[in-house]
Amino acid sequence: MRFIATCKMGLERVVSLELKWLGVEVEKVEDARVIFTGGYEDMARACLWLRAAERVLMEVSSFEARTFEELFQGVKAIRWRDYLKKDSFIHVNGKSAKSTLFSVSDCQSITKKAIVENLKEAYKTSLPETGAEVIIEIGILRDVVTVALDCCGAGLSRRGYRTYNVAAPIAESLGAGILLLSRYKGDRPLIDPMCGSGTMPIEAAMIAKNIAPGINRPFAGEDWDFADGKRLFDAAKAHARDSVLDIKPDILGSDIDARSIDLCKKHAKKAGVMVNWAVRPLKELYTEASGGLIVCNPPYGERMLEKRDAEKLYKEMRNKFDSLNNWQVSVITAYREFEKVYGRRADKRRKLSNGGMSCTLYQYFRETNI
Repeated sequence: MRFIATCKMGLERVVSLELKWLGVEVEKVEDARVIFTGGYEDMARACLWLRAAERVLMEVSSFEARTFEELFQGVKAIRWRDYLKKDSFIHVNGKSAKSTLFSVSDCQSITKKAIVENLKEAYKTSLPETGAEVIIEIGILRDVVTVALDCCGAGLSRRGYRTYNVAAPIAESLGAGILLLSRYKGDRPLIDPMCGSGTMPIEAAMIAKNIAPGINRPFAGEDWDFADGKRLFDAAKAHARDSVLDIKPDILGSDIDARSIDLCKKHAKKAGVMVNWAVRPLKELYTEASGGLIVCNPPYGERMLEKRDAEKLYKEMRNKFDSLNNWQVSVITAYREFEKVYGRRADKRRKLSNGGMSCTLYQYFRETNI
């Protein structure tokens, strides 16, 4: 079977490597998605273990359509009885790009109508839609329609541990993606000096302890009777629990806001990880460790701080980070003049997206002197 792991732009290679680590065959890497093949067991493990992906979808059909009639007939031709019960609550999501059929709402409506007519003919009865929700994804790119079932339900970013938020929090999948792009494996100290609600320190602790990000949440695929979903996910979760490492990684999350640190502690407890937390301004950042990784998502002009205050913070970051011995730095920001204000060109830049905003991850690997 064919599956699609969707992700934010810029994280495709990370997701591809995650799938390969799971022993899953990657077929193709495209913009914002990775195509892989396998069985239902691979689907369950992907849902449970992918840290940087947004969703996992199971492709059920693909065909060309340039008219609404072609779309209707293509969807109706699918054997929906193989996947849906007569009382399934059908929810259709859609998107279209570079295609003749550009009205997403019309495509969703036609897809739902085709599915309903198919099931009425198959079950010889009306459809009450009082059962479990099944999410159908209809995607049209260059007039090629891909119809898929959503394996996840809530997006994969919803780990279940972050129940309270500060202003402009970073998504869990993006936080994990930044860590993986920084080649963090849990074997070196890590500091997030502006940790907000604690996403990156908690994701780092989960990586270090080999905790599956989806271990404490439900998935839509668990309700798939046609795939014996409950048994598959129960087995995958049991294996994941047995895989947790009994270690305490060297991770510090600090923030100037005491309320943020209180939230961090609650989130870490819910995630089942131990992290060192501190209420501390950037200028008081201190560590005895001789090397490690600093990651941060600092406030910026368009987000939380005025431009002048943000630039002052970036200069302070440069002075403080350079005073630490042999530490690598990864900073994500939407501020386009970051390198100029920070006073140093990044060793590597990666275009990413944070909350729909175009951002850049600036990575500094080489040592420098102030």
